Amino acid sequence: MLNMSDDRANLLGSYLRARRGLVTPEQGGLPAGANRRVPGLRREEVAMLAGISADYYLRLERGRDKNPSAQVLESLARVLRLDELEQEYLLGLAAGRPRQPRRRKPERVPARLHQLLASLQVPAFVEGRAFDVLASNRLAVALSPRLQPGYNRLRSLLLDPEEQAFQQDWTRSAEGFIAAFRKSVGDDIDNPRIVELVGELALSSERFRTLWARHDVRGLDGGSTTVNHPVVGELRLHRDKLPVENVLLVLYYADQGSESDEKLRLLASLAQTPPTPARSGPQPPEPAGRVERRSDG
Repeated sequence: MLNMSDDRANLLGSYLRARRGLVTPEQGGLPAGANRRVPGLRREEVAMLAGISADYYLRLERGRDKNPSAQVLESLARVLRLDELEQEYLLGLAAGRPRQPRRRKPERVPARLHQLLASLQVPAFVEGRAFDVLASNRLAVALSPRLQPGYNRLRSLLLDPEEQAFQQDWTRSAEGFIAAFRKSVGDDIDNPRIVELVGELALSSERFRTLWARHDVRGLDGGSTTVNHPVVGELRLHRDKLPVENVLLVLYYADQGSESDEKLRLLASLAQTPPTPARSGPQPPEPAGRVERRSDG
């Protein structure tokens, strides 16, 4: 089980422990040996390879020294085989910012974004930093009913069987989303919404617990994905994320003239079809785990 209190109190130490557990002795140029009790590098091995004392490294992991120099951090990043984004994340954790409650602006969707969503001819929606869907256009909902306000994309991905079937490579998608979520959260894990979501997923998803404990960080700004739509079949789509004030506009689109482009046009025509009038009687329950977010539009 994840220990959220320890994670919040000592993010730097948690990150160092997680990353050294992913580096094998062979990758560090050391003999594997026998009777190793840890899968990755030992503390003293990290210290030796980074050129610092074992006692000092122990203080870093245990949170007794939270202001290491940039030179020390760069040496640790080299030993832990961090890429540029991961090294930037490490430096951010050790920046020595005061831990005071942050006053973040509410995640509101500007009125102009609602107008833009309505005019776009591709699936588009607005999401917050915790991957809550705040607004979407009709074609986005036609692409996936889970891309409408009130849903959380990470929760859907990990807990909704329909979303798991929708993603052609669910394993890779889960790894990318959780790593991007870690990057988006940064050191702001006292945020009530973040605490709520991490707590729910830690209790409900073994996959989340495993990947969250790795402390992977990754950008999810763009790229391509393949999904399995229940009506039109396989779609190969590009994804772009554009920051607007304190939210993100997300666009999905296909190569012009491709088979996926034709399928998106079919989805658009289906989305224009007036819905069947609702029957009288009891209404279906709300989807589990939906969250309410207001907008100013």
